[in-house]
Amino acid sequence: MAPPSPDVEVSGSSRFRAGFVCLLGRPNVGKSTLLNRLVGEKLAIVSARPQTTRTRITGIKNLPGAQVVFVDTPGLHEPTGPLGRLMVKTVHRSLDEVDLVCLVAPATENPSEIDEVLLKALAAFRGPVFCCLNKADLVRPKTRLLPTIAAYQHRFPFREVVPISAADGTNCSRLLELIAAVLPEHPPYFPPDALTDQPETFFVAETIREKIFRFTRAEVPYACAVRVEELTERREPERLYIRASIFVEHASQRGILIGRGGAMLKKIGSAARGELEAFFGIPVYLDLRVEVRRNWRRDERALRELGFMFTS
Repeated sequence: MAPPSPDVEVSGSSRFRAGFVCLLGRPNVGKSTLLNRLVGEKLAIVSARPQTTRTRITGIKNLPGAQVVFVDTPGLHEPTGPLGRLMVKTVHRSLDEVDLVCLVAPATENPSEIDEVLLKALAAFRGPVFCCLNKADLVRPKTRLLPTIAAYQHRFPFREVVPISAADGTNCSRLLELIAAVLPEHPPYFPPDALTDQPETFFVAETIREKIFRFTRAEVPYACAVRVEELTERREPERLYIRASIFVEHASQRGILIGRGGAMLKKIGSAARGELEAFFGIPVYLDLRVEVRRNWRRDERALRELGFMFTS
């Protein structure tokens, strides 16, 4: 279920504002949860495990007088292998294409341990930068936030430092209002009913991948890629027919995904189908197959075939 989006009106200008906003941060700081919260729809995978977002995901929030185009990026990390390097490259390229950056950092961190890698990544950006101290709901008492806010203000010229909670919505309406107010005056980039610039097949694949993260453990979900082979609407009976392939690197991972008597694959498919039916508003027939593509994460040709170069 998607979180409710903040209800915000843009004040201070009668002219329309529109722009692109990058959500930047380390893995597992809540960027995807924040994207879903601000847009009001579940667009990005949410998992307790790090590095679940692999590509650039765009979410569009239409407000009275403004259109905010959010770009959720993979968590910034030390890359290993072609897939890791591609993810980091996606982050840096996103910074070249946006009007504002929201650095998402944990409000629970020690003020003396501010992440220098993140600040270094911001050094070349010339637009306004907000610091969003996420998970502020976990900090008690609230006065414990003050040293963290002061530390970030001292280390970088942030336009705003805003304690928020993407999980429960604390200060998210305020954040959205601040963002919209500093975007450039510009006509909307997308139609007023647009939610994203990603194709439907992307969200089908991400929904399936999220269920793999939910139900499998260790390295298995990270070794999986999902490609939608067919997505068609059929009339008799009326339903959305989806055929998708899940690629793994080893035969043992294929066995885990399928499970005894196909039980695990049925569990993944059932959970994904329920969410897709709610999203599309139509019954869904989901046909999942599992294939072995050895070491695809280290194979640049395989990465291109599986669509990872599309947003890089």
